[in-house]
Amino acid sequence: MDTPNAPSRHRIYEDVIAILFGTMLVSLGLTLYTKATLISGSTAGLALIIQYATGMGFGPLFFVINLPFFALAWLRMGWQFTLKSFISVALVSVLTTYTAQWLDLGTVNPYYAAIAGGAMLGMGVLALFRHRASVGGINILALYLQDNFGIRAGYFQLAVDLCILATAFFVVPFDRVLISMLGAACLNLFVAINHRPGRYVGFS
Repeated sequence: MDTPNAPSRHRIYEDVIAILFGTMLVSLGLTLYTKATLISGSTAGLALIIQYATGMGFGPLFFVINLPFFALAWLRMGWQFTLKSFISVALVSVLTTYTAQWLDLGTVNPYYAAIAGGAMLGMGVLALFRHRASVGGINILALYLQDNFGIRAGYFQLAVDLCILATAFFVVPFDRVLISMLGAACLNLFVAINHRPGRYVGFS
């Protein structure tokens, strides 16, 4: 039973709504990125690079790349986080596949795509964070390595993202990689400003 000043738990329908709209925002952001040939970090960035290099669809790539991380999520975060993250990854995989068909975009300015797409990704990721879900396998691996091997999670994730951006120089135009950095800044700034301890008290 909740006390008057205690944070209230998220109800199941609240989790469902948050995961649905969070993944829709992430999918919209990634659709803008794809249209402008931009790169993001983590497993989404790796899936985008493979898509640009091979022509394979982003959705299936994103889903398959994230599969190995669910075992770590189960060990590190518990079954509820793992289940919510699995559903979130599956939804992003499906929604990104169909959003490009549902949303007929012509030419997209890459700077607009970086800023608007980065903001959408940030809002979607934040919604998922607040309901104990995620779409990023690299973050789970980073926490696992930190707990078991003493490797700082932030440094590891930064190193991975830098490797992804460095690889992108071989696949996409130089200027698009630089513009992608603007998008990454927008995404991380949005999350950093809005995801602070004590600011949001709801939990699952």
